[in-house]
Amino acid sequence: MSTPTRIPCPPQLDKESGRTLYQTVRTGKLAGGQKLVLDFVDTTAMDSLGGAWLVEIADHARRRNTELLCENHTGHVSEFIDMIEPALLTAPPLPARTMGIVESLGNTTLSATTEGRQFLELCIDAIYWTLIAPLEGKGLRWGLLLDEIHEMGVRAVRIVCLMNFLLGLIIAMLMAKQAENYGISLFVADILVIGFNRELAAIMTAVVVSARTGAAIAAEISTMKVQEEIDALKGMGLNVAQFLVAPKLLAMLIVLPCLVTLGTISGVLGGAVWGIAVLGFQPAIWFNQTINACHFDDIFQGMLKTFFFAVIIALIGCHNGLRVTGGSRGVGLMTTRSVVQDIFMIIVIDIIFAMIFYYVLQ
Repeated sequence: MSTPTRIPCPPQLDKESGRTLYQTVRTGKLAGGQKLVLDFVDTTAMDSLGGAWLVEIADHARRRNTELLCENHTGHVSEFIDMIEPALLTAPPLPARTMGIVESLGNTTLSATTEGRQFLELCIDAIYWTLIAPLEGKGLRWGLLLDEIHEMGVRAVRIVCLMNFLLGLIIAMLMAKQAENYGISLFVADILVIGFNRELAAIMTAVVVSARTGAAIAAEISTMKVQEEIDALKGMGLNVAQFLVAPKLLAMLIVLPCLVTLGTISGVLGGAVWGIAVLGFQPAIWFNQTINACHFDDIFQGMLKTFFFAVIIALIGCHNGLRVTGGSRGVGLMTTRSVVQDIFMIIVIDIIFAMIFYYVLQ
């Protein structure tokens, strides 16, 4: 067995002498399994700062797997050491336990199930307060609804039209190069109007709205949650779904189809710019070709999925906002999570509609 390392303590253990004692212990080479003995035979006084340094010495010894012993203390010093003894003898923290595959899978499944249940409850409350409650005379916040329509719809018109216009211009540019090889450049107008009616306007507009409005919804409700405004609403007896979710959902159902319509027009106009300015077609010929290729079935296919996009953007934003934890970092994380989930669900819904129209309705 190795010989214990014995270090004498100063006559008065205070802030300065405690720091010196701590440096002495640190500079000494403590081996694992060795004992460190602090000899208090000459120590007659000790204050709280000295005791704090004694705790630091105990932590240092513990990290070196060294046992600390305090010997020969008497009187006031003995009483002080007895008082801080639990801190001197505290066991080191247990290492973090790594979950196994089965436990990790179970934890993930339980978390996903809980979140799914919460989302389903939010959907039920939102549908009730948006569609059923107003018919029962329970009222809707019309003033807030108009504000949401202005914020979600009117202020998003420019960016939605610009993005779809540029997309139409790019698609016309790429398709024209291929169509020239077969002498069918005029049919680029058909491709544009069919593509934007069925798919492109709805997808592009939904992605822009999810990044703009979906993120704003999540950030707004997250901030209210962090600042305990949601708890205050509940304390006043107000229903959160009626007060916050229903106006946002109804506003989104109103504005997104309108934005998709404007996006379709902008995309077709973007393609027309290339067809008329670069390909050299007469405006009357290009727009006649566009109108002849525009069919109600294509418009219906694009508009139908738009309502589902609106529902999912609004509800995912509200759901993530209500689940936020922590402070400002939690708000940022939930905002990012909301946008990612929005875009993912937009793609999933679009795939479902594509399969339905391809295998069932075609």
